[in-house]
Amino acid sequence: MLFGSHVSIAGRIDLAPGRAAQVGCDVLQIFSRSPRGGQPPKLTKDIIKNYKTNCKKYNIKESYIHAPYFINLASKTPRIRWGSIRVLKEELERGSSLGVKYLMTHLGTARDYGRAKSIEKVIKAVVHILKGYQGSTQFLLEQSAGAGGENGIIGGDLKELAVILKTANSQLKSAKRAGICIDTCHAFAMGYNLQTKKSVNDFVKKIDSTIGLANLKLFHFNDSKFGLGEHKDRHEHIGKGQIGQAGFAALVNHPKLKNINVVLETPKDKAGKFDKMNLKLLRSF
Repeated sequence: MLFGSHVSIAGRIDLAPGRAAQVGCDVLQIFSRSPRGGQPPKLTKDIIKNYKTNCKKYNIKESYIHAPYFINLASKTPRIRWGSIRVLKEELERGSSLGVKYLMTHLGTARDYGRAKSIEKVIKAVVHILKGYQGSTQFLLEQSAGAGGENGIIGGDLKELAVILKTANSQLKSAKRAGICIDTCHAFAMGYNLQTKKSVNDFVKKIDSTIGLANLKLFHFNDSKFGLGEHKDRHEHIGKGQIGQAGFAALVNHPKLKNINVVLETPKDKAGKFDKMNLKLLRSF
C-alpha cells in the first residue's frame, strides 16, 4: 500500500510531482484541467516529457487523474451528457500520454430519469467511453456519498456500483475495462461502518461479494465530518472525524488491501503541513 495526495497543477502539470514529493507522497492525484469547466491546458511534448521525468526524479511510483466535478452521465440535457462523455474520453487520452495509471470519475445523478433508467444511461455511457479505447490509463468509477435520496447521486450503494461495473464490462470485448475507486468518507456517508477492525473486515467482505476485490483499484482516504449514513460528503483529516484512527489503522493493515494504493483528499493548507500530518499518521499505522 502506497500513500499520496491530490496535488495542484497550478502553473504547469509537470510541477505536480515536485509538489507531491515535498509533502512525502509515494503516489499523486491531479486534475488535468479545471474541475469546474473550460478548456484543458495543452499537453505539449515538453510538458509530457517533463512530467514523466519529474515522476522518476521525485520517486513518484504512480499517478492518477480525477475527472472534473461537472460530469453527469445520466443527464437529460444532451450538451451535459455528451459533453461529459467527450471530456472523459479526452481525459483517458491525456492520462495515457502522461503515463497516468487511473482516471476516476463520479457518475452523475438520477434526477432527470429516475433511478432505473439513469443507471441504464450510465452503463451505456461507460461502454461508449471505453469501446475502441486503446490507451494505457484505466477508467475507474468512484463510489459516491449518495446524497439526494432516491433520485439523487448515482453509485453510492456497492450493489448499484457493481451492476453498473459488471454490466458495462460484460459489453466490452477489449481488455480496457472499468474498475472501482472507493472513498472512505463516501462509504461512511452511505452507511458502511468503518470505525472498528470488525466493521472494516465486514466492509471488505461486502466489497468482495458485490464488486469483487479484483475490481477495486484505488482508495481515497478521507475522514468524515458527519455521521454514519448521513449522505454528506464533507472530508476531515485522518482520525479527526467520525471514522477515527482505529478504522483507518484497520484499513491500512487489512491483508486483502495491501496492494491497493491510497490518495488523500483531506483539507489542504498552502504550506502542505496538513498533507504531511495525514501521511505521517497513516504510515504510523
